[in-house]
Amino acid sequence: MPAPTPARVPLSALDLVPLSAGRSVTDALREAVELARRLDAAGYRRLWYAEHHNTEAFASSATAVLIGQALAATERIRVGSGGIMLPNHVPLTVAEAFGTLANLYPGRVDLGLGRAPGTDMRTAMELRRGHAGHDTFEADVRRLVRLFGGQEQEAVRAPVARDTDVPLWILGSSTGGAEVAARLGLPYAFASHFAPAMIMDAIALYRQRFDAGAPTATVERPYVVVAANVLAADTDEEARRQFTTHQQLVRGIARNDRGPLQPPVDRVELTAPEAAMVEQHLAVSAVGTPERVVADLDQIVEITRADELMLNSYAHDPEVRARSLELVAQAW
Repeated sequence: MPAPTPARVPLSALDLVPLSAGRSVTDALREAVELARRLDAAGYRRLWYAEHHNTEAFASSATAVLIGQALAATERIRVGSGGIMLPNHVPLTVAEAFGTLANLYPGRVDLGLGRAPGTDMRTAMELRRGHAGHDTFEADVRRLVRLFGGQEQEAVRAPVARDTDVPLWILGSSTGGAEVAARLGLPYAFASHFAPAMIMDAIALYRQRFDAGAPTATVERPYVVVAANVLAADTDEEARRQFTTHQQLVRGIARNDRGPLQPPVDRVELTAPEAAMVEQHLAVSAVGTPERVVADLDQIVEITRADELMLNSYAHDPEVRARSLELVAQAW
C-alpha cells in the first residue's frame, strides 16, 4: 500500500484591511467583515488583524474593533491581532479590551504582540503622548500574562480580563522577538511576508532557547507560525498579473509613497534598487494556480518546519483576494 500523505499544517490568514484606489474606507471595512465570513467557511484556523497608523494603504488601526466585528460575523474561526503594537498601549487597556472580547467569544480570541510602532516615528510619538521611554516590551508581556490570569498580585486589576487566559503570541521579524518568545515559553509568529531576511536564524534561536518551564509558558514545545504572501487564480498568468498590485505596493514603500492599492498592470516598472527591494520583500511568496501555490507552500513548510502558515494576500479587487484565499484553502 502507498504511504499515507502526511497531514498539512493549518492555514490562517492575516488582514491589514487594505484600501483600494477608487474605494472608500467604508467599503474596505465592510469587505473585511465579509472576508472573515468566507475564511470561516473555508476552514481557516485563525484570522489576525495588524495594527497600522497614519497610512493611506490600510484601515486596520482600530484592531480590537475589527476583531469584535469579525467575531460577531463568524462562528468557528479564531480571531486576533497580528499584532497589537504593545509600545503604543498600556497593558491594562489591552487586557480590558481583549478580556472583554474573550468573555463575549470564549475560546476564539488571540493576542499577538509586536514591539514595533506599526507606523512612522512622529506618529509613534503622538500615540505615546511624547513619551518614548525605554523598552518595556517583555515586562509588559509579563504584566498581560498576570492580568489574563488570577491577578492575585496585582494592585491595579482588570476584572473583565481575569481568568480569561487569552493566548499570547510574540511577533517578530528578527532574533529579538524570538528571544522574548523563547524565554517566556510563548508561541512565535515570524513576519516573513515582508521581512524574510532573518527567518531561519530567528526560528532556530527560538527553538534552541525555548523554555517550556517558564512561569509564563503557554505551550509545551516551540510553536512557529510562518507568514507567506499568496495570490492564487485559475491560471499562472492571471495570478502573476494580479500580484502586480502587491509589487506596486512595495514599490510605493521604496518611494515613500504609501498610497492605496493600485489596479494590476502587465508589467511593474522598477529601478534596479526598487527591483531588489521588491524581490527581497516578497521572497516568501506563492503565486499561480492553486496547485502551484500549494506546492510552494509545502516547500516553505519543509524548509522552516513551520507548525502553521499565516497567509497574506493583496488584490485591488476584494473579490479576487477573497477567491484567492478560498482557492488555496480548497487545494490545501
